[in-house]
Amino acid sequence: MTMELNVTIKLKHGVADPEGENTKKALNLLGFRDVRSVKSLKSFRIEIVPGEGEDEEKVKQEVEEMCRKLLANPVIHDYDITVVKSEKK
Repeated sequence: MTMELNVTIKLKHGVADPEGENTKKALNLLGFRDVRSVKSLKSFRIEIVPGEGEDEEKVKQEVEEMCRKLLANPVIHDYDITVVKSEKK
């Protein structure tokens, strides 16, 4: 079985987002005046072959650990984990 999971990482509420703010300003300067907010996000697509006896919940817990240890900074980031595809081979 192979699983694909999507991890989306975003800044927590109240954390400055200079990349998003600069992008908004640039869009406004280019004439896109209706743009009121731009938030930057980071996305990872992870493909995992679960170990013997591991179910979807166990795999999601493993990806959660990846987020805590490497992919996200828990002080400033929130993240969402979504199973995109799960197929048996």
